[in-house]
Amino acid sequence: QVQLVESGGGLVQPGGSLRLSCAASGTIFSIDTMGWYREAPGKQRDFVAAHTDGNTRYADSVKGRFSISRDNLENMMNLQMNSLKPEDTAVYYCYGIIRTTLGGPPNNYWGQGTQVTVSS
Repeated sequence: QVQLVESGGGLVQPGGSLRLSCAASGTIFSIDTMGWYREAPGKQRDFVAAHTDGNTRYADSVKGRFSISRDNLENMMNLQMNSLKPEDTAVYYCYGIIRTTLGGPPNNYWGQGTQVTVSS
């Protein structure tokens, strides 16, 4: 069993910053990828950022403003969000592509989500 738990969401004014964290726990052999999606009201869940083997990817809408980092020893990941805009308002979901056994297949796991609201 694998659990992903997000923290760090909240209310921030436009132009402000927030730092989201995600902690993975449980039966983990290795983590291939950790990343973030977000879901705004009435919209589909969209990709935000991902970290795989030291490489990072970002959605065009957040490039230059968001930064993803991982602590592999602690199975944790952070998303530093700067210059936040009202359109960044969404529930942010942490995900991981995780192997629970040596040689086993990777599976996708999701956190419960954390609300980020950007408003004056």
